[in-house]
Amino acid sequence: MPNPRTALSLIGFLLFLGTLMLYYPALHNGFVNYDDPDYVTSNFHVQQGLTKQSVAWAFTSTAEANWHPLTWLSHMLDVRLFGLRPAGHHAQSVFWHAVDVVLLFLLLANATGFVGRSAIVAALFAVHPLNVESVAWVAERKSVLCTFFLLLAFAAYGWYVKKPRVSRYLLVALLFALGLMAKPMAITLPFLLLLIDFWPLQRFPQTPLSALVLEKLPLLALSAASAAITIYAQRAGGALGSTELLPLAIRVKNAIYSYFVYLDKALWPSRLAVFYPHPEGSLALWKVLAAALILITITAVCWHFRERRYLPVGWLWFLVALAPVIGVVQVGRQAWADRYAYLPLWGLFVIIVWLLSEAALRISLGRAAQIAIALAVLAGYALTAHSQITYWRDSYSLFAHAIQVTGANPIAEGNLGSALIEMRRPDLAVPHLERAIHLMPTFAAAHYNLGTLFHRQNDLGRAQQEYQLALMYATDEREAAQTHNNLGVLFNQRGRRDDAEAEFTKAIALNPYEQNSRIGRGLIEHEEGKLDAAFQDFEQAAQIAPSPLAAYWEGRVLEEKGQLAASAEAYRIALKLAPNFGDARARLDNVEKAVK
Repeated sequence: MPNPRTALSLIGFLLFLGTLMLYYPALHNGFVNYDDPDYVTSNFHVQQGLTKQSVAWAFTSTAEANWHPLTWLSHMLDVRLFGLRPAGHHAQSVFWHAVDVVLLFLLLANATGFVGRSAIVAALFAVHPLNVESVAWVAERKSVLCTFFLLLAFAAYGWYVKKPRVSRYLLVALLFALGLMAKPMAITLPFLLLLIDFWPLQRFPQTPLSALVLEKLPLLALSAASAAITIYAQRAGGALGSTELLPLAIRVKNAIYSYFVYLDKALWPSRLAVFYPHPEGSLALWKVLAAALILITITAVCWHFRERRYLPVGWLWFLVALAPVIGVVQVGRQAWADRYAYLPLWGLFVIIVWLLSEAALRISLGRAAQIAIALAVLAGYALTAHSQITYWRDSYSLFAHAIQVTGANPIAEGNLGSALIEMRRPDLAVPHLERAIHLMPTFAAAHYNLGTLFHRQNDLGRAQQEYQLALMYATDEREAAQTHNNLGVLFNQRGRRDDAEAEFTKAIALNPYEQNSRIGRGLIEHEEGKLDAAFQDFEQAAQIAPSPLAAYWEGRVLEEKGQLAASAEAYRIALKLAPNFGDARARLDNVEKAVK
């Protein structure tokens, strides 16, 4: 008979290896145009890697309507290690998911004593298609990272329960805080610990419920602090839905129905998409009532058979873990999202595996038959997950699939249009952008992208109109800054120099790292003879990121000010960045002759 520790290690290794094999294709995927630019590919701070300035920004920023410094640090580390090569970023996410799978198995096996059942629960977590979004989407790194710290917090809590000490409790609190610093969805941990007290730790009723609740109060204080910070960040980022747009009654209806949707997709994960449009007022009342009846029935059954403690615990785990993102407090425009099921699914997996295992024992089903059934189910989920991973290979595949399975989907239409622009197919992009605007007239990004297409076609009137609509509906400062920049370029083309300078200044005010706006404003200042102001803008543009254009114009200003040696050095920098920069080469030759 194998040593128990050896068995746990072997199963853990197989789970880790199997997870890596399933998600290996994700390493061939690229970045997508949905949040990845904000988190990595267009984020100035992240692209600096782990510097003193970027780390300070990570701990003080509420960018992307969240305060999650550990998530930012994770992406900065990726840039430091892999640059902007997507394979490394995907590998990091896959690794953390595989670690989460193994930790879940070890914790459950040690807490319950059921190694086989725990292995199946962990395997379901590893291969379930709903989890693909959390793993294959670089910008969703926060889910796998947050879960890692939560699992460690659960392990520390088990250690604390064995021998309660302040030092052990502080370790739980520290790990909980780290989880919150990766993603605020960890906020439910104190409530989940109460469920763990009931099963599998069996602390209740030996320890009174009041004592167990009192024990969690310091952790609840952390939850309250995280909730306050999150609401502030989401309000600041414009992500918190208005009650005027989505009244509370509509949100509650969608929340009830969403619980059923998550339950349905957990059992039969089909027609999965990166974005599910909110039904707003179109959700049929019968669907809400049917969903409510199903939820009430399951709750009543779990309570009736509460001697099987895993039933109420697993069901409440599912309900409680989903509560922060169920949509009563609306964040974003989605009705529900696959990524939100990453932690809540554990409760359902435990119920299903434990119930079926007990049923197999009652009917004397052989171990070989049980293993065969489990493998068949896991294989089915794994095949579906594999297909889902391939949709994340690029933006076009991701959003074309989303439109196919969801129908009228303005976010998917807009992002598909953006993907087609990147693919240099503006003829195909326009219908998708126009449909996105038809479905959601306030969709700022779609107006912006349509404006850029008209701008490229030199249709300046329609471009200006779309840019102004984008600014009217913009909620993101970075996007608004880009729009002001493009308006500046457009006004400059029309000879409206003062208006152009004003737009560049607005862009810089919203985003000090808007490099093109600094160059654009510097060019206008140069034309007006404001050499010192122009040089300052060119210099700051060069500091944001290496730019041959910024270096060239630094050289032009220095040359005109008579500082020929410094001017020559600026031209050399421009040529180092762009060896075929003819104007820089000609200017450098002239300056060098003059110096001699």
